[in-house]
Amino acid sequence: MKVLIIQQKMIGDVLATSILFEAIKEKHADYELHYLLNSHTYPVVENNPYIDKFVFFTPEHEKNTLKLIRLAKQIRKEKYDTVIDVYAKLSSQIITLFSGAKTRISTYKSFVSLYYNHLVKSEWKANEGERAIKSRLNLLKPIGISSEVIRPKIYLKEEEIQNARGFLSSNGLNLKAPIIMISLFGSSENKTYPNEYMVKVLDFIVSKTKSQILFNYIPNQKEQALSVYKKTKKNTQAHIFLDIYAKNLRDFIALTSQCNTLIGNEGGAVNMAKAINIPTFTFFSPWIRKTSWNTATDNKTHIAVHLKDYKPEIYEANNLKTIKSKVEHFYNLFEFDYFKDQLEVYLDHIIE
Repeated sequence: MKVLIIQQKMIGDVLATSILFEAIKEKHADYELHYLLNSHTYPVVENNPYIDKFVFFTPEHEKNTLKLIRLAKQIRKEKYDTVIDVYAKLSSQIITLFSGAKTRISTYKSFVSLYYNHLVKSEWKANEGERAIKSRLNLLKPIGISSEVIRPKIYLKEEEIQNARGFLSSNGLNLKAPIIMISLFGSSENKTYPNEYMVKVLDFIVSKTKSQILFNYIPNQKEQALSVYKKTKKNTQAHIFLDIYAKNLRDFIALTSQCNTLIGNEGGAVNMAKAINIPTFTFFSPWIRKTSWNTATDNKTHIAVHLKDYKPEIYEANNLKTIKSKVEHFYNLFEFDYFKDQLEVYLDHIIE
């Protein structure tokens, strides 16, 4: 059996979908499994032993119809038996249809029945946890595979780990002392905890643990990171290694593997930390449904906090669409004091 799995979205989605390969290989080690994904997300699944081949979807394929058709023809030549299209964008719908695969699977949407012969409806309620994981595993049922929950995993090489250790040591960090990675920004402004509250978080972490602090940011966010840094207390600043940041995703994963924990905004950084077994404390944006992406939470090693946890009445009076449209207002209601005690207990557990 030859299977193509398509996931054309962001890092967290690509990582979450990678569990399908493990689930299939556990039942059918002889299946040949290929992964079509956006080229920039490849680092989170690099070296995954369950994936036999990668096919890359680039921005040019999205912009240029001719290049998209060429990719579709390339995929048709592979003669896949099954195509599983997780997200079902227009471009992936075309690729799926052109593939010639006998079995074509996607999540149920009323307007895509032309492209797929198996549309799988969600079996989980909106308030049930790990929806992102469970809904993906559900896509395997048309090919006769059921699986318990599988956690996404990232596979680092020993060389990458040692390079990260050397890099940190050469930049003045003590590898025997606590190191904390801060997910300073979400994937967008409306997924980013307010700077004034993040400053309070940083001051508290340093006063509590005296840890060495790394910021997760990319070069074009340097000024934003510097702005947060300048608002922290002088003692906090002495513990922040502002100029140390990862130049690419694999470097970030390797650096995070040397940290005691990752704390901050929900998003790809949190998902990557969990995938290498690094403890996390996550702040969810008020308009994001926590139950969808709150994976592996045990209220001890992995904790996630959300405005709804403390102000459920807000969600009784407003739907998520309304909250998203006024996200700044609702974020300002999500004060650090709400989860300060939880963070303290968490740090006591994680930082010895």
